[in-house]
Amino acid sequence: MMVSTKGRYALRVMVDLAEHQLDGYIPLKEIANRQKISGKYLEAILKVLVRERLLIGLRGKGGGYRLSKPPEQYTVGSILRLTEGSLAPVACLGPHADQCSRSSGCRTLPMWKKFHQVVDEFFDGYTIADLMGSDQPGNDYGI
Repeated sequence: MMVSTKGRYALRVMVDLAEHQLDGYIPLKEIANRQKISGKYLEAILKVLVRERLLIGLRGKGGGYRLSKPPEQYTVGSILRLTEGSLAPVACLGPHADQCSRSSGCRTLPMWKKFHQVVDEFFDGYTIADLMGSDQPGNDYGI
């Protein structure tokens, strides 16, 4: 399993907004500059996060983005599943996978299921609040 830049950047953005939540709505350009992410690429990620109601976006003067709920209520797993589509290590365990004709006799399926469970529990065990707390908000961590 490899997490794409989309998933990693989404986590960075969520942590950045959490660390700056007292600043109100944060403009896209400000987030892009702090996180060294292309504005165009960031815009696509923010669009998904707003559509799924993880963020609130406000247009116009004084607009930007902010979290829709406290950082403690966002799990890393939920953000990665949103941006990656799935954390399943094999296609047959994906969210919309058809029943595999070999599943009843598959010797490796129990191992993949256990691995998938471990990955889900690991990422669901971390919140955005857990990833916060650096001395220089938003500028000194890497995901």
